Amino acid sequence: MASINLDMISETDGYPPVDQWKPAFCGDMDLVIKRNGDWVHEGGKIKREKLVTLFSRVLWFDQSEYFLVTPHEKVRIQVDDVPFLITQCDWVRPASGRPYFRMITSTNDCLQLGIDTDLELHECDGEFRPYATMRHGMRASLHRNVFYDLANNHAIEEIEDDQTSWWVESAGKRYCIGRS
Repeated sequence: MASINLDMISETDGYPPVDQWKPAFCGDMDLVIKRNGDWVHEGGKIKREKLVTLFSRVLWFDQSEYFLVTPHEKVRIQVDDVPFLITQCDWVRPASGRPYFRMITSTNDCLQLGIDTDLELHECDGEFRPYATMRHGMRASLHRNVFYDLANNHAIEEIEDDQTSWWVESAGKRYCIGRS
């Protein structure tokens, strides 16, 4: 990958136009994004948060594969489940508009449920899990603590035809977060 100044990356920076970059494929990189949100390069966890944030900003999803891209390079990486993990969630009551859940990922992406992101329920390993939609067709999973907070403190249980489901509302939209 091309050298990049990590000091230029901040939590409030915008996102580079990776959707406009069409570099040639350069090969595979020994980088794995683990289910728990860890980014592991050549067997060791990347400990520099700014580096992980930088990599997350140039992540691209194409035909079920993940790539890090710059204007001149495109390298494939591996992702265990989904590349992003929502680690924080809070209830926002704006002065105007409907209240919503603000979700923050471990890479400092800020998502507004019902405004710029939605929750989708997917079956994984025999159970249903909610995933938030993200940029470029990517998704984020909910950290266990975030999921339990939503389920225990904000969800409404509904039973229909012997099936139980749990729903939350955000920005006037309803989302199923679990089903049995």
